Amino acid sequence: MRLVLLRHAKAVPATEALTDASRPLAARGERDARLIGERLRERATPLASIVTSSATRTLQTAQIVAAANDYPREHIVIDERLYLASPIDILAVIATFDPKLSSVLVVGHNPGLSELASALVPELGDTELPTCGLVAIDAASRDWANLQSSPLRIAYRDSPKDAWPPAMIR
Repeated sequence: MRLVLLRHAKAVPATEALTDASRPLAARGERDARLIGERLRERATPLASIVTSSATRTLQTAQIVAAANDYPREHIVIDERLYLASPIDILAVIATFDPKLSSVLVVGHNPGLSELASALVPELGDTELPTCGLVAIDAASRDWANLQSSPLRIAYRDSPKDAWPPAMIR
């Protein structure tokens, strides 16, 4: 199984007129989401499911990435539990995924996503995912509910600021 954790792209700043949950993507965020979506496609990362927080910025990020990967927009799952979720809350959502899904993209928020990634694959360290940054994690398990007890490894990391194509590892 492959779990891809993606932090939403850059949003417009908070104002009195916008609640945090209603902040849309900034122009840079839209560009970055398209770029990351294209990189996922170029890596041939299959997206069996896309699950996103209910916040406007996460939904827009998910929709842009989905479009770049020919993933049907209407199949994006919005899960309110992912809005500003803790690592434990994110794991609870992941545990409900259908075991038939070979790969899932979860679009959410920091600090929860970064903390979860670090807990699942400690070799990441305490590195914070930047906006529109992602980490792809491979699991030997075939059951999302047992993700934490499965051997896990980093497949790759990416962000809009990273060089492309990635350097070959020798």
